[in-house]
Amino acid sequence: MAIERTLPSRGQTRRAYPHPVTGEIWMNRRVLLALVLLLPALALAQTKISPDDVIEYEPVVPPMATSTGEQIEVIELFWYGCPHCYRLEPYIERWLEHKPDNVAYVRIPAIFPNRPVWENHARAFYTAEVLGVIDTIHRPLFDALHALRRKLNDEDALAAFFAEMGVDEAEFRKTYRSFAVDGKVRRAKDLTRRYGINGVPSLIVDGRYRSGPALAGTYARTMPVIDALVQKAAAERAKTAAK
Repeated sequence: MAIERTLPSRGQTRRAYPHPVTGEIWMNRRVLLALVLLLPALALAQTKISPDDVIEYEPVVPPMATSTGEQIEVIELFWYGCPHCYRLEPYIERWLEHKPDNVAYVRIPAIFPNRPVWENHARAFYTAEVLGVIDTIHRPLFDALHALRRKLNDEDALAAFFAEMGVDEAEFRKTYRSFAVDGKVRRAKDLTRRYGINGVPSLIVDGRYRSGPALAGTYARTMPVIDALVQKAAAERAKTAAK
């Protein structure tokens, strides 16, 4: 049986459905989303790891050239549809607020062969980047796919989502199929292969070290591992420069 509820601020009536066993009213999507966003924040305490002790990584063979000059490059390879990437995101956001000054953080949407949805999501990422709205789109797209369970897997659905976020639909479609985005997608496919990853999320430090939650053991431990690898990479650079 549905229970009618009147929203005082709008004068609207909505139905709330009781749980068939407990009789409690089920939470609506907004409440659920708020809880999803809050819970990771309660578990963000992180432990420092010495660069001499860090073992939770694999070497990238051969090492890859970086594109960030004197800064240590940290690349995140991810997929919007990946639940593990979504769970790691709050830890990354917290880390970015206090990341070392010598670090340049780069997101690359991974694209494996014969995964059209992965490519569509990569196109969405690069479309947002080209249009200058990546900060507006990035986390809300994650939330829409995982917390709200929306199916945003093709161009039409993504165009509608971008429109909800204030992006002109015609401009979205033009950019989504543009030469600039095509080039970025080709590069993402190539880097996904060359970094030797077999899943996401994967983080690459200075083109040399590959890690992520699977190697770190937990989501909370992932970014301390990355910090240690950044220090390790900086020490290796200093040693090479001193020769």
